[in-house]
Amino acid sequence: MPLDLAMITTGTDAAPWRSPERHWPALTAATAGLDAPVGALHLGALRHNAHDMVRRAHGTPIRIASKSVRVRSVIEALLRRPGYHGVLAYTLAEALWLADTVDDLVVGYPTAERGSIRRLATDPDLASRITLMVDSTQQLDLIDAVLPPAQREEIRVCLELDASWHAPVLGHLGVRRSPVHDPADAGALAAYVVRRPGFRLVGMMSYEAQIAGVVNRPAGRPVDGAVNRWMQSRSLPELLERRARAVAAVREHADLEFVNGGGTGSLEATAADASITEIAAGSGLFGGHLFDGYAHFTPAPAAAFALDVVRSPSPAHATILGGGWIASGPRRRGRAVVDKPAIQYVVRERLHVTGVARGLSTPTT
Repeated sequence: MPLDLAMITTGTDAAPWRSPERHWPALTAATAGLDAPVGALHLGALRHNAHDMVRRAHGTPIRIASKSVRVRSVIEALLRRPGYHGVLAYTLAEALWLADTVDDLVVGYPTAERGSIRRLATDPDLASRITLMVDSTQQLDLIDAVLPPAQREEIRVCLELDASWHAPVLGHLGVRRSPVHDPADAGALAAYVVRRPGFRLVGMMSYEAQIAGVVNRPAGRPVDGAVNRWMQSRSLPELLERRARAVAAVREHADLEFVNGGGTGSLEATAADASITEIAAGSGLFGGHLFDGYAHFTPAPAAAFALDVVRSPSPAHATILGGGWIASGPRRRGRAVVDKPAIQYVVRERLHVTGVARGLSTPTT
């Protein structure tokens, strides 16, 4: 039976996660007969998050970032909902796998998977539905080294623009992704791709991690929050102006099908960018602890996993067995999240968390 993510309103029971004393014991009861580690999705919370992300996107389609979801049935169910279109895949191998049921796939990072490139390049149907990410002529060289243009299908490519902020005095703020930062460089690479046989430039992407992926109200750290909000208020106007010029420069050479930007944390801001045609987002669907630190939205905790408590070295300590999930990005509190705030509920010797345990066993208090 296909997963149904249509919104269902049931009065006071529509948001049980707002009452932790009800929400977590209910998940414990639902998984009581299963051995740990156990992963669980609360469909009510997932429906809430899916609906709220569409609301925040203000009519701009959301391309699902599969690296943040990792559940095929959820991806397929979302694509049946208004407001969602296409997948930003983690790898080319994953895109090929998802292509059995998904029509529009963009690989979120450049690929060096030679076997997957060969499969894509020799299948007309796959080549018409999967787009590869590029930011350098060397990535085109690699594809041609696998199969030259005369021996393969035309490869759809998306040019990635660096969305980080080169701040006065402070320097580079944001992630280091594409080397293409200036609009002139984007236009020059676009012109080169268009001239090169065997490739078709169909899209652009930029990910403003310093806006979408940086909390602006971290608990207990008001100074950090103020600094982050200041940085984001300066970075966003610079990006909007530079991205608009870069998109215009690329459109001089190619009729782009899509221009992708943003993330869960910047849905509203990215939707307001006239140069963007779609937004990539995914992590807000499951609502991890990273989003506890955002002022402008609060997702429901839709995903959790349970670990067994296997010993108690002292009345103040318990040891849980196993590991789990981690958010993308650096390992720190709030991402590697078997920390005190991430422990939701302990009942019947089972620990419900929404993050990762470090090591083979994890002592906690």
